Amino acid sequence: MLGTYLKLFVTMAIWGGTWVAGRYAVLEAPPLAIAVWRFLLASASLLMLVAWRHGGLPRPTRREWKLIAGLGLTGIFLYNLCFLYGLQRLAAGQAALVVALNPVIVTLAAAWLAHEHLTPRKAAGSAVALVGCLTVIGHGSPLAPFGGEVGAGELLILGCAVLWAAYTLIGRRATQTLPPLVATAYSSALGCAMLLATALFDRPAALAPSYPPLVWTCILFLALLGTTLGFTWFNQAVARIGAARASIFINLVPVAAVLAGAWLLDERLGVSVLVGGALVLIGVALTQQQPAPRIIPEPTR
Repeated sequence: MLGTYLKLFVTMAIWGGTWVAGRYAVLEAPPLAIAVWRFLLASASLLMLVAWRHGGLPRPTRREWKLIAGLGLTGIFLYNLCFLYGLQRLAAGQAALVVALNPVIVTLAAAWLAHEHLTPRKAAGSAVALVGCLTVIGHGSPLAPFGGEVGAGELLILGCAVLWAAYTLIGRRATQTLPPLVATAYSSALGCAMLLATALFDRPAALAPSYPPLVWTCILFLALLGTTLGFTWFNQAVARIGAARASIFINLVPVAAVLAGAWLLDERLGVSVLVGGALVLIGVALTQQQPAPRIIPEPTR
């Protein structure tokens, strides 16, 4: 059990580092090309891992392929376009604080679309997190977004949060019949095909692998550690301790991103942005807090 929690901590640190790796890479190379190479490597390694664990590649049903296509479109193709083009315009730490809103959006979407019960605690947490998010993207003023004072970078990163919520909700249905690793591998491969087709249509020459060594280091980090290892360890943790407990650790990702951005990229976020980020994390903690289980006393002997 201790090993599971240790792997979760390392996974969150890796996922925090993906924001720094992505930020550095897109300042040195085209974002779309970075995404293509990342998922060429990630999907290849994931498919090999699936084949090793299952003795071959499972054949999904037609319904499962539709869900896999939805996962590839939202969580791989569109998400990574927003992620990498957004990181061209925003600091890694600031972007990660915005995306920390993910669990709140999932909670609200589940209440709206799946009619899941929205408790007063979850509603209050959602409101606090939303104010925090508006403070981060408004650079200290939660009302700034309503006055049109938000740039393209903030909107793209906010799009990441919305797309990841869609990916999560589709993933809940897909993993009812598909192992999480299989769903991740197939959706990564399909999303990669979408990214590659877009890149070939847009700027084929940008795919030429003539990037500086440090950019390739970032791509390998994003692909093999951020995607293959990170998703594998997280799925293992979900299987061993449950989704609710494992998901709480995701709150560490923006913290790791802010610390890594300050250390590796010398990013300095303003106090108002950090306060907004703290509100997001507090709100997320409220929405994810589970009520204490009702203990039924044993009959006296």
